[in-house]
Amino acid sequence: MPARLQPGQRLGGFTLAEPVHEGGMATLWRVTHPQHAGPMLMKLPRIDYGEGINQVVGFEVERMLLPALSGPHVPRFVDAGDEGDQPWLVMERVAGDSLRPLLDGAPLDPERVAALGALAAQALDDLHAQQVVHLDIKPSNLMLQPTPDGGERIVLIDFGLSRHARLPDLLAEQFHVPMGTAPYIAPEQVLGVRSDPRSDLFALGVTLYHLATGQRPFGFPGSTRGLKRRLYQDPVPPRALVPAIPRWLQEILLRCLEVDPDARHPTAAQLAFDLQHPEQVVLTERADRQRRSGRLETTKRWWRSIGMEADRLAGKADAARAPLIMVAVDLKHGDPALNQALRETVQRIVATSPGARLACATVLRTQRIGMDSNLDAQGRNRHVKRLVGLRDWTRGLDLPDHRLTFHVLESPDVADAIIDYARTNAIDHLVMGARGVTGVRRLLGSVSAKVVAEAGCTVTVVRARSGGEEAAPQPAPEPAA
Repeated sequence: MPARLQPGQRLGGFTLAEPVHEGGMATLWRVTHPQHAGPMLMKLPRIDYGEGINQVVGFEVERMLLPALSGPHVPRFVDAGDEGDQPWLVMERVAGDSLRPLLDGAPLDPERVAALGALAAQALDDLHAQQVVHLDIKPSNLMLQPTPDGGERIVLIDFGLSRHARLPDLLAEQFHVPMGTAPYIAPEQVLGVRSDPRSDLFALGVTLYHLATGQRPFGFPGSTRGLKRRLYQDPVPPRALVPAIPRWLQEILLRCLEVDPDARHPTAAQLAFDLQHPEQVVLTERADRQRRSGRLETTKRWWRSIGMEADRLAGKADAARAPLIMVAVDLKHGDPALNQALRETVQRIVATSPGARLACATVLRTQRIGMDSNLDAQGRNRHVKRLVGLRDWTRGLDLPDHRLTFHVLESPDVADAIIDYARTNAIDHLVMGARGVTGVRRLLGSVSAKVVAEAGCTVTVVRARSGGEEAAPQPAPEPAA
């Protein structure tokens, strides 16, 4: 701690209360201010110790980015300035602790690893939607914060290595070496690519691998040569270290750690979706790997990695975001014309986004009071019957299995079930059908009207035209968030 920074000292109108952390790049102080309520931290870069310029540039990056960010997954920006030759940045102090202490208890229960991963992926999805790639995801930068409703969320911290798509990349302008934390840095970052959001998915995969197995997949390399090994050397399959890890979790972890960004999940939202719905994960040969690749295969990869171009690994980093699309299907009151119109609309929407995933959902209505039987009048399981019906409904769609999932929602209120599912799973575009307007619907309001008003995402409502005319979707306005 620099000697000239003492408790009680004032910087920019903020009073230094006590130091709470001293890292290699900066010190953090708890501060107070008569005009700002709530717990706050002041971040001060280490400029008095003779360290390199990179930490000063990183601090300027964070000071530039943080005011442009918003939402529950980033600290709230308060103020920034300079006091003489001392720059400073004040932000909200995030409640809770980072994921770093959890590593001491690793391996964790697989379900807990998946739950933490889903929370982190949701936070990354929110960040990426703001056109920012974090580029330094690791346990100490993932804060686990309790929410007012008794749940949890992840708050991302430390944006010193981050890049905003529409702001200058100060780090790239001044440095030409890999920037990141050695165990977590993605292969494309090693080659200098700083524009791909999927780099954050690789780093999150390293974090989840460590939580699930107690080991880092690529160790802790101390040189650029060591970092480049991840271009050709695959990690030990998690189930070879901890046999209790389920196949679906190994599939997800190894997909996150693919060298080629195109082989990972297209978006953080899709990764979160898989972690929340393990029964829907499409298993490949990754799920059953028991050992690393042999020497011959590793040598082939090494040869391929020689002279590998950075723009090749960049892949489709600047391509349109691969959305999560939801279609709500009414199986109980199925109208053939409406179903066909819905199918055609979904097909057109999915066709415009090659990386899109389609979640097919139907609502099994339950009683508000009392118990519902799982069996219908013929003794068949109602839930399974609906799943079969959803699969039948999608047979007319030209989509591979790995881009389809099926969900039976149980609720006494159809609209509430659809809205809740769309919010929980960060659905980008919701498609649903609407039947004709009856007197009761006009009086009480329709399901589609409520969904349009409250879903929080883009909603397309489809109607079937009467008289055998071609069916057409009726565009609905995007609800306010």
